[in-house]
Amino acid sequence: MSVGQRLADEAARYASMGWMRGTSGNLSVVLQRDPLRLAVTASGLDKGELTESDHVEVDADGQPVSDGVPSAEAGLHARIAAVSGAGAVVHVHAMAPVLAAERWPGGVELCDLEMLKGFGRAAHDDLVTIPVIRNGQDMRVLGDAFERGYRADTPALIVARHGVYVWGDDLRQARHRLECLEWLLRFILESGRDPR
Repeated sequence: MSVGQRLADEAARYASMGWMRGTSGNLSVVLQRDPLRLAVTASGLDKGELTESDHVEVDADGQPVSDGVPSAEAGLHARIAAVSGAGAVVHVHAMAPVLAAERWPGGVELCDLEMLKGFGRAAHDDLVTIPVIRNGQDMRVLGDAFERGYRADTPALIVARHGVYVWGDDLRQARHRLECLEWLLRFILESGRDPR
C-alpha cells in the first residue's frame, strides 16, 4: 500500500472517532532520513475524505519539496521525527489531552495504570509525565519547546488548548500509542483522582 493511501486510511479512522473534526489534525510518515523527508497530509482538507494523493513531501524544516500545501504544523512533525527517530507522527484534536493539559499545565503525570504498557511504559512503579507546551503559530518555537522537554521514553506531547502529538516507528504503532494515551487521560479526568 502506498504512503498516501496509508495516510488517508489512518486519517479516516481518526476522523470517524471525532479526533480530526473539520479539516483539523495531520499525520506524517518519514520517507528518508538523510536528508530528512516526510510525507505530510495536505492542508485544508477534510481528513475523513483524503485520497491517496492528498499529501505533500516536506523537508527537515517542514517546507514543501513537492506540489501542494502541507499542514501548517509540518515543521513540528519534522522536528519530532528528527529528534525522536520516529517513523511516523500523528496529531489529533482529541478532547481528553486538551482537558488534561488545562488541568495539569506543567505536565500530565500517569502511574500505576495497566494501559501504560500499550503506551510503551511499565504498568507499575513508572511515573510517566506527558509534557505540555504552550500553543503558538511558529513551529520553530514549538519545536524548541518540544525539544527542551523531550524524553526518549515518552512518545507524546500535548500542545495546550490545541491537541496532542504521538509518534512511533510507523503509523500503526503511533495509533496504538495514541489510543492508549487517550484512554489513560480520559481515565484520570473522568475518575477525578490524582494521576498518581
